[in-house]
Amino acid sequence: MTAPRLIVGIAELEVARAPATLAALALGSCVAVILHDAEAKIGGMAHVLLPSSSAGRPRPGEPGRFAPSAVAALLEGVLRLGAKQPRLTARLVGGASMFAVLQPPGTIQMGERNVHAARESLHRLGIRLVGELVGGDFGRSVDFDVATGRVVVNSYERGRAEL
Repeated sequence: MTAPRLIVGIAELEVARAPATLAALALGSCVAVILHDAEAKIGGMAHVLLPSSSAGRPRPGEPGRFAPSAVAALLEGVLRLGAKQPRLTARLVGGASMFAVLQPPGTIQMGERNVHAARESLHRLGIRLVGELVGGDFGRSVDFDVATGRVVVNSYERGRAEL
């Protein structure tokens, strides 16, 4: 039986028990925040669009829009499925500076701001960050196998990497 592959769209989040694969496609400045409880085989992914609500207005039905609220909602979702917070680990993917040449020198790019906000949100909630593939100037897609914890990142520019 093939595990279902759930696509996590921009500003969305999904939580699942194994067997399942969670995927975020075409991450540019957006950041995929992945939480995993390896023992319970429970995980989740948020497709974060913006670093905070000061960068845009909240919209109903978009729990993954801002890093702080996305990480909090993701944590709540995996705990509701039976994950235990002390066992949770996190990974981050994305946060590229896709249009750096269009920004004034010295400007902090949106991708970098998203990564920083996601890291800060994880830290504030006491979730260990165990890996990341972030930054650069190229897009990525990510697949997360909830059963194994395997995170595969694909990029047209850089090929395939496992995190």
